Amino acid sequence: MQNHSRRQFLHDTLWSAATAVIASNLPLQPCFAGDQQSRSPSERLRIAVLGVGKRGIDHATAFASRQDTEVAIICDADTDTGQKRCDELLEKTGRRPHFEQDLRKVIDNKSIDIVSIALPNHWHALAAIWAMQAGKDVYVEKPVSHNIAEGRAVVDSARKYKRICQTGTQHRSLPGLRDAIAYLHSGKLGDVKIARGLCYKPRRSIGPPGSYLPPPSVNYDLWCGPAPVKPVTRKKFHYDWHWFWDYGNGEIGNQGVHQMDIARWGLGADTKRSSVISFGGRFRFNDAGETVNTQLAVYGYGPQSLLFEIRALETADRRGVRIGVIFEGTQGSLVWNSVQAGGIAFDLDNRPIETFLAGAGDHFDNFVQAVRCRRVEALHADILEGHLSSALCHLGNISHRLGNDLLPEAAREIAARIENFDSLQETVEQLVAHLRANRWPTGDDRYLRAGELLAFDTRLEKFINHSRADTYLTRADRKPFVAE
Repeated sequence: MQNHSRRQFLHDTLWSAATAVIASNLPLQPCFAGDQQSRSPSERLRIAVLGVGKRGIDHATAFASRQDTEVAIICDADTDTGQKRCDELLEKTGRRPHFEQDLRKVIDNKSIDIVSIALPNHWHALAAIWAMQAGKDVYVEKPVSHNIAEGRAVVDSARKYKRICQTGTQHRSLPGLRDAIAYLHSGKLGDVKIARGLCYKPRRSIGPPGSYLPPPSVNYDLWCGPAPVKPVTRKKFHYDWHWFWDYGNGEIGNQGVHQMDIARWGLGADTKRSSVISFGGRFRFNDAGETVNTQLAVYGYGPQSLLFEIRALETADRRGVRIGVIFEGTQGSLVWNSVQAGGIAFDLDNRPIETFLAGAGDHFDNFVQAVRCRRVEALHADILEGHLSSALCHLGNISHRLGNDLLPEAAREIAARIENFDSLQETVEQLVAHLRANRWPTGDDRYLRAGELLAFDTRLEKFINHSRADTYLTRADRKPFVAE
């Protein structure tokens, strides 16, 4: 690299690898029709739901409403939340699950067939690995990992122990979206050059940092698990952990991973090398949160780019979309609106040529049918798909955390110097305009973090010639909360 300029290095090293456009990866049809649930009590699958906050109760309700599954155990580090959910299921179904605070006792329970995981992000991978080692099949929420190395470990565990492991990206079970992706992959819109993921989701400040105690009903040691035990600095204990690096992955790993998954799926690109750079920061909130609330993460795959935007501040939509994905091809575009649950394909004159209605999809049913027939390929969101999409979120965050705070003019100059990123400079300009419209300070606080441009070997799942970035690929879990 000594004889290469930065521009020549980017061209020769990052982009010279040939891009291979892969098949759509749509799996085979489910093993059975969704209405063919077993009605025999002896065939009922016993479920343990780990973590029963906002999303976890959805898991419990979905499984409890089936004739062929029984929610046998509810587990949560917060006894008040867990017992409340048990009471709610008793009222809905006439059957009260057993409550357990320590998930290790649940995983050791030989009567449990399936473990459904909706814990905070830092617990997802370890809980899934432990459960599969114990012979359970697993439904695990997105992102499936807190870092890239543990995501790969979950995939390896599923294969080693021959378990069925579904990722909680439920949009993959929407018939309309599956049709839209197949349409995209058919080539009817030409070569897809750009996938633009959008997460324009308003958020508020979580309040200034302080010194707080966990709720008395929470076993804080169990809640932290593999993460370090640190003083609580946020006022709202539950949910706001999303905005702290030790437990969450910011909005890109929270809401954004759904749209990241669609964008990656539709782009259909695979290379031996890819790259990433992030622009953004946490603006205007001045609160206890650590993760970004405004982000542009850009991923390069040779002639293709994936641009992902997070905006928590007030903003206009893009082509009628606030949360969704826009694909730009040489012969037209496809807009998928996740809020309205539908998509439209347009020609080059922006005239609609095809409409896709999401339709009804049951991601939990798809999982249960795959468990019964023992076919990984029947899953709509096998754990490998979840790992690859979660890893992209982690890559964007790693670039951000390695970056430098610059004045917007300097950030724009960086964007202008980077080749082969379609629409990058224009999108950075739009990001700056967005921040200024939200009363971005004009003094010393007017900085935009420009992340490092990182080259990533997708086969080895390591950065290329960047040992410092590699340190973010994993972390040392806190004993005894470690995988064997």
